[in-house]
Amino acid sequence: QVQLVESGGGYVQAGSSLSLSCAASVRTDYSYTMAWFRQAPGQEREFVAAIAWSGAITHYVDSVKERFTISRDNAKNTVYLQMNKLKPEDTAVYYCAARARGGRFSAADLYDYWGQGTQVTVSS
Repeated sequence: QVQLVESGGGYVQAGSSLSLSCAASVRTDYSYTMAWFRQAPGQEREFVAAIAWSGAITHYVDSVKERFTISRDNAKNTVYLQMNKLKPEDTAVYYCAARARGGRFSAADLYDYWGQGTQVTVSS
């Protein structure tokens, strides 16, 4: 069983930066793909970014490319999401997710473990 705990959310103005962290209860380097999803009020959960267990492969939704960076520190069992140039449309609850199996990075139903979420609010 993997437990994930997100932190780092907050309320910021457009153009600002935030860094999210996701601490895992077990070692995440062994075959776990880690990802961030987000869900805005009244909308479906949306894929944001993913990183393979080695850290060598990353994948982003088009709307955050060049602004967000996903990274991982396997020694600390932690995954990060650095968010720059934030926009009001980035406002959502951000969830960390983990999976041990392969498949499309953006497929939420392939992730086995989820955190409780952290709120990010960007004002215009």
